[in-house]
Amino acid sequence: MKFLDQAKIFIQSGDGGAGCVSFRREKYIEFGGPNGGDGGKGGSIWIEAVPNLNTLIDFRYHQHFKAQKGRNGMGSDKAGPKGEDIVIKVPVGTEILADDQETLIVDMIEPGQRFLIAKGGDGGRGNAQFKSSTNQAPRYAEPGWPGQEMWVWLRLKVIADVGLLGMPNAGKSTFLSVVTKARPKIADYPFTTIHPNLGVAWVDNYEMVIADVPGLIEGASEGVGLGDRFLKHIERCYALLHLIDATSDDVVRNYKNIRKELELYDSKLAVKPEVVALNKVDALDDEEILKKKKSLEKAIGKKVFVISAIAKKGVFDCLLEVNKYITRDRRCKDEEGKKEEEVECKTWSPL
Repeated sequence: MKFLDQAKIFIQSGDGGAGCVSFRREKYIEFGGPNGGDGGKGGSIWIEAVPNLNTLIDFRYHQHFKAQKGRNGMGSDKAGPKGEDIVIKVPVGTEILADDQETLIVDMIEPGQRFLIAKGGDGGRGNAQFKSSTNQAPRYAEPGWPGQEMWVWLRLKVIADVGLLGMPNAGKSTFLSVVTKARPKIADYPFTTIHPNLGVAWVDNYEMVIADVPGLIEGASEGVGLGDRFLKHIERCYALLHLIDATSDDVVRNYKNIRKELELYDSKLAVKPEVVALNKVDALDDEEILKKKKSLEKAIGKKVFVISAIAKKGVFDCLLEVNKYITRDRRCKDEEGKKEEEVECKTWSPL
């Protein structure tokens, strides 16, 4: 299935039905009077986040969503039927943006979350509603109120625990295929990955969702290579796993280039917890591995893991280190949730 992380759609809620002008005419009833019913309300449009979707590909072929109009009112005080609502299902992690692609309308981050994006128009009142002591035979009714219409952008940000970073051909796809059951495309040329891939690994009985984004190169923030448009998929990650090709001539420069692109894209990404690993060490001798490891540790001031994804060397130790940040953040969120529940319990009092 093709991965699509951005789509533009048109939504239009239903107009309300018009009220009815009608009078009661029955034999043997001396006094009739107005009995026009109200118009039905137009259908609304809802956005719902569902967990079983992971792409916006459906919106490439279906881009217009128009809810049903409310039916007009009828005689004998019969109200018109309401128009049916439309529920647009999107993957969890989808942002709904206005037509300017900057104004955030809603962020669908919870499974089952619903949001009313376009309310249906109200139905018009029938002439029975306008009857009064001074106007006992009104001959007018309200038209239905119009619905809402707009163009919106859907932008998917993958919700993952760990984001895989690195230059093209750093071995990210190979790493993902080794630690998870994902089967991304793997080849010996740069930019093999052209869209994000997801995989699930189990570490210390914890489920870890890993996102592999296409490789970055120097100048990605200016559109060089595949640009930085895929970096939005790691904005929600707890931690970053930065893989560096140990066979490259200057591992320090490769690391700094990626860090620079992160800071240019979003300063929040640059401060996320990061684990650095030298990959493809199976192609080097021990002396060269030690030399590059020490030079990189000296430049970045943190521990560097030595791994070989294809040989499955050092991979588990690397994942254990990443898992420390994930479990810590999960624990903090759980504690925050418990505190909020305690506050709600204290502030609530029975009538």
